[in-house]
Amino acid sequence: MPRPDLNLLVALDVLLDAGNVARAAERLGLSPSAMSRALARLRATIGDPLLVRAGRGLVPTPRAIELRTRIGPILRDAHAVLHPDTSLILHELAATFTLRCSEGVVETFGAALIARVARDAPGVRLRFLPKLDKDSTPLRQGDVDLETGVIGQDMGPEVRAQRLFGDRFIGVVRNGHPLTERRITLTRYAAGQHILVSRRGRDSGPIDDALERRGKTRHIVTTVGGYSAALALAAGSDLIASVPERHTGSMRSGLTRFPLPFKVPGMTISMFWHPRMDADPAHRWLRACVREVCGDMP
Repeated sequence: MPRPDLNLLVALDVLLDAGNVARAAERLGLSPSAMSRALARLRATIGDPLLVRAGRGLVPTPRAIELRTRIGPILRDAHAVLHPDTSLILHELAATFTLRCSEGVVETFGAALIARVARDAPGVRLRFLPKLDKDSTPLRQGDVDLETGVIGQDMGPEVRAQRLFGDRFIGVVRNGHPLTERRITLTRYAAGQHILVSRRGRDSGPIDDALERRGKTRHIVTTVGGYSAALALAAGSDLIASVPERHTGSMRSGLTRFPLPFKVPGMTISMFWHPRMDADPAHRWLRACVREVCGDMP
């Protein structure tokens, strides 16, 4: 069976409303002959004359009267499909969004983000997952709605990204640590005992690369997989942790921080999403909430 010409629905709606071929043609910007041809096609397709002569005018058949009550909702639904979705009512939204976050984001921004989301949409639930790698498969498959982290080479080329904030490395020690008794120089810093943070168990990181460029090395006593573990060790020992400042803002209670006495490249934290979610109203609102809470301070 051949597919029907759905443009005929518009012609039928106007014809039944106008009850006149010439007036229907004028409303649709067609010639009377083109409107007559459309009526002929409608009659052939539906198998009913639809409009029949009665004196000088046209009157609808019973089939046409029945169709007139049905065609309006069909065209309204089609109109909604072919236009941007503006139906989002946040206070009625009931959904769960999954966010895969680099370490420190939940600890530092999680509470504020939950409160911000609840202010607009109390029926929305946030599910936070740790980001253990830069694989874009969870975004691509829809298992994750939004990610945060540093742009990496493993990221899929189609993934959308937007900057949230910049961060820099700082040094952190326990209160009263001998290192803080005098000015912290490059030599004194390098001579201390250090904690290396490496999710993949590597023997060095960006801190070591920066030291090597200055002809220095540091003594790494232990390696941990995250910033929270590094800060916990620093709090209970004389070890030195070097961590991103803003990432760990709410995790350094009771610790002393200091600027590193040498330059280390900073990092840019972004949020990522799959392009199929780009125009989704609820997802756009979620991204706006994340930008508001986690974005660069004015």
